[in-house]
Amino acid sequence: MKKRVLLGVLVAVGAFGLGATALASSSKQAGATPLPSSSCGKLQYSGSGSPDYIIASDLPLQGANRALTTEMAKAVAFILGQQGWKAGKYTVGFQSCDDSTAQAGGYDTAKCTANANAYSQDSSVLGIVGTFNSGCAKLEIPINNRASIAMVSPSNTYPGLTVSGPGTAPGEPGVYYPTGKRNYARVVWTDRSQGAADVLFAKNNLHLKDVYVLTDKTTYGAGIATLFKTDGPKVGVKIAGYQAWNPQGTTFQSLATAVKQSGADGVFLGGNVCFQGGKVIKDLRSVLGASFPIIVPDGFTPLSATWTTSGGAALGVYNSQPGIPINQLKGAGAAFASGFAKVNGGKAPDPYTVYAAQAAQVLLGAIAKSDGTRAGVVSHLTNLTVNNGLLGNFKINANGDTTLGTVTFYQVDASKTHGKFIELLTPPTSLTK
Repeated sequence: MKKRVLLGVLVAVGAFGLGATALASSSKQAGATPLPSSSCGKLQYSGSGSPDYIIASDLPLQGANRALTTEMAKAVAFILGQQGWKAGKYTVGFQSCDDSTAQAGGYDTAKCTANANAYSQDSSVLGIVGTFNSGCAKLEIPINNRASIAMVSPSNTYPGLTVSGPGTAPGEPGVYYPTGKRNYARVVWTDRSQGAADVLFAKNNLHLKDVYVLTDKTTYGAGIATLFKTDGPKVGVKIAGYQAWNPQGTTFQSLATAVKQSGADGVFLGGNVCFQGGKVIKDLRSVLGASFPIIVPDGFTPLSATWTTSGGAALGVYNSQPGIPINQLKGAGAAFASGFAKVNGGKAPDPYTVYAAQAAQVLLGAIAKSDGTRAGVVSHLTNLTVNNGLLGNFKINANGDTTLGTVTFYQVDASKTHGKFIELLTPPTSLTK
């Protein structure tokens, strides 16, 4: 397929002064039909006339990730405001939709399915920025694929959504695309990169020899745990044990005891903070001590949530996140971070907030190039090049994956926020294939 080039950033990065009205819900009568209020917030639109179409974000707005995901949704509205609520010749409104429940404390499978059905049934919806969790994506992609609705995820890192191979399940990724056409892309690099980076960090930085792997059994958690278990021996890190924790459990002392008895010199937690990840850290610390090396992946962001849910026991925990720190962004990325902070109470955006903004740009770019149909948007979603994007220069290939692959390591410190920067690590392709 001929490659398409997304020249420059779709947002004028020099015009970051955004009035409060651009982020507020509009009282205008919309031409588009709003999504149901049972899952989605009010239609936001501050352009002229009424919006022709709607894009929605699909994120878990309840539970431990709430502070992060609400900021991510705000970033999507910010990007639309910068573009005058337009994508090419089309006017576009925005709704922030919730795929979580308070009871689940994170994404809920029934809610994910219901949301996708709502999108497919509303002809005003041209695309989705989401999902946040890979387990939710597994449910939404096939429904949206049948309806030819474009999805661009800022945070799904499970490889099986786009490719087969290590760390994926039989039949993936074909089972998610019943029409045979890809309607899904992501701007975040997969756990092939993060898992490889985690084992290299364990060996080269922490000098670990025997690591015990724990997982919450979710799509994402099991996937990255499997990759660590697979990649570890390749670089000389033995796996001292492998067990799952119950995401609804209340105590994990027995797992901590198993780690201690194994003789492991470190632990890797493949999972999510919203599924009792903080409590697992707390119980590990109570048995293994405050200095025992623990590595967690990006499922434990924001680190402020990891600190809070662990009761402060996460102090010293090492965390990997795809991408580079906010203060190392260049060009359009640096301009976005500065401009967004002005409408975010002076707070610098979380790294994943930048991914949400980048995902919105990619989606709006596809809409701008389309003929205004869902199929037209999907046809412009992959095989493209992004120049001077918020995340730099990169490509999205035919599978829907980005060519970026750098991983940042942090250590949870007393700041209780983003953690202390440790290093950037780009694993060799021999470990990421």
